[in-house]
Amino acid sequence: MKNRTISHIIEPQLVIEGAGVLLRRSIAPRASNEYDPFLLFDHFAFNNPLEGPIRGFPTHPHRGIETVTYMLEGSVNHRDSLGNAGKIGSGDVQWMTSGRGILHEEIPRRSENGNIYGFQLWVNLPAVKKMGQPRYQEVNSGDIPVIEKDGVTIRLVAGEWNGTRGPVTEIAASPLYMDVKLAPASSFIYSIPSGHTVLAYVFEGTGEFSGEVVESVSMAVFNDDGHQIEVKSDAAGRGVQFMLIAGAPFKEVIVPYGPFVMNTVEEIQQTIQELRNGTFIKQ
Repeated sequence: MKNRTISHIIEPQLVIEGAGVLLRRSIAPRASNEYDPFLLFDHFAFNNPLEGPIRGFPTHPHRGIETVTYMLEGSVNHRDSLGNAGKIGSGDVQWMTSGRGILHEEIPRRSENGNIYGFQLWVNLPAVKKMGQPRYQEVNSGDIPVIEKDGVTIRLVAGEWNGTRGPVTEIAASPLYMDVKLAPASSFIYSIPSGHTVLAYVFEGTGEFSGEVVESVSMAVFNDDGHQIEVKSDAAGRGVQFMLIAGAPFKEVIVPYGPFVMNTVEEIQQTIQELRNGTFIKQ
């Protein structure tokens, strides 16, 4: 089978969000929608003393998208306008479908080692589901399948690998979301359906992706010119770890505006009006 080639490499940009949170951002919502169905990918690490106290993300709204929080170390306390509250700990995942609207806050907490690492991915919703019922899928670390074989370790959040399915299901984009770690002198191959968008965020080490060397920290964007992704790690290196992200594009026009992603300007205007008049949240 033919390997997909790399279209381009994205070097994450440092941005400040929430109440002064420093993030590495690879992609952000744009009307061009070039990474459809994926809208945003942030890598957060609150470990630079120059950032000052951890202040997190105070109460803010979302509509029309799904947000995925995956913690590597540390935790995030959250609560929302629907009465949900909880903690996303190390290795846990929260997949939130905002649908027609939700208000929530996220407050990070350091691990015993004093660190916080994690990722947030935004996935678009198709027009027919943008005003649906909000919901959560919260998955504890112990419920995420871990597959280990020939120097490759996979934590499978969503999608399928050799008959094993990730615990996050019923997502419109039919996404693949997995944490893949290769020991030195290892290889990994994953078949990708034609037409699906594929991204690989390399956050540790260096690997060879379809023949091209990709170093951390960066995101590889793949062309739709093959049937599989092939990754190799050098015998003399320290291996590579990356998030592999893939999904079926909706091919719809989008209008992003801050934490909202809708399909028309009128829908964005309606959202803002509902926030102003207090009808944004519908019990």
